[in-house]
Amino acid sequence: MSSETSDTLDVQAIRACFPALKAGTARFDGPGGTQTPQQVIDAIAESLTRPLANRGTLTEGARNAEAIVTGARRALGDLLGSEPESVVFGRSATQLVYDLARTLAKEWGPGDEVVVSRLDHDSNIRPWVQAAEAAGATVRTADFDPATGELGTEHIEAVLSGRTRLVAVTAASNLIGTCPDIPAIAALAHRAGALFHVDAVHYASHVSVDLTGLGADTLVCSPYKFLGPHLGVLTGRPELLNSLRPDKLLPSSDAVPERFELGTLPYELLAGATAAVDFLAGLVTAGTEGRPERLRRAFTALAAHEDRLRGRIEEGLAALGGVTVYSRAARRTPTTLFTVAGQRSDDVSRRLVEHGVDAPAGSFYAREASHRLGLGDEGGVRVGLAPYTNDEDVDRLLDALAAACG
Repeated sequence: MSSETSDTLDVQAIRACFPALKAGTARFDGPGGTQTPQQVIDAIAESLTRPLANRGTLTEGARNAEAIVTGARRALGDLLGSEPESVVFGRSATQLVYDLARTLAKEWGPGDEVVVSRLDHDSNIRPWVQAAEAAGATVRTADFDPATGELGTEHIEAVLSGRTRLVAVTAASNLIGTCPDIPAIAALAHRAGALFHVDAVHYASHVSVDLTGLGADTLVCSPYKFLGPHLGVLTGRPELLNSLRPDKLLPSSDAVPERFELGTLPYELLAGATAAVDFLAGLVTAGTEGRPERLRRAFTALAAHEDRLRGRIEEGLAALGGVTVYSRAARRTPTTLFTVAGQRSDDVSRRLVEHGVDAPAGSFYAREASHRLGLGDEGGVRVGLAPYTNDEDVDRLLDALAAACG
């Protein structure tokens, strides 16, 4: 994700904000969930120590809840380039995709087709497959090139037809980091008359997101992948969300986005999500810009930082004997999957832990991609970077790998 920037990250200052880093472990497990800065922890605690009640205007607790929800919608709208009124919260991205798939499938039937890709996390495959099966629709699967890790427009075009109702594709592979050309795929989907859904769970941790620029009709992400608490976020084009009729309780609001949110929202987690967005926006020196522009600057600086460290890691892996790297796409996040000849990946990961390095092994729910790469359910060792990763972490990783592969 190469970028040039005049802003640089003060990584030492960033690391000082993360209590979990005091344990001393070099953490490369960010793709599965990042560590939490003190500012996010404080925001969660503050929300729980002030009066809270169901949203409203009458009492202090009700007003606090309303402020938390509206603040979180604005923050995630700024992060995702969408309207605050189009930001939906749920327990997880997986839950939100299941809900969306069941809602859209009410209009599907025999003869309709849905396109998914083998590159994706299963949360952007199985919900669509199961919804299509329930509706009697057909699922067509786009392949990717295992030699390069690329999912090209030609792979999508090969499975599109005039009967395609929806195309679902990841903006960044959580397994190997590949970033497909999402705007180009969106154009293909829309030309076929289909809706386009984007999984930005991994992407939003490393790249400034723009719903309209990506061409997405709907998009999901997970704040715990970018320094926030565990919940899911869905956004989409306002006119589309207003046209959908999800299952809901009779007394619950029919307004958007509330019609998509089942039950009372987790106010403390929303407060933490807002704090996470603000923390990201503060990664670079604050100017007079609003939060959206500060976020764009921050992600540009973050990309430069992570690209440099990724280069060091890839050079180190290339110098080791018997290592095969599967993250090969021209455009990708700082996420590197590899295996070591003659060793099980979980054994390599275990040896790294013995050296104070967390780099987990597996297929990470990207089952189709792992099998397409010939790695089966065992997968590989995944090394992912975060804003708090520094050169000392990389040194420890490479030294531990040299010992583990020796």
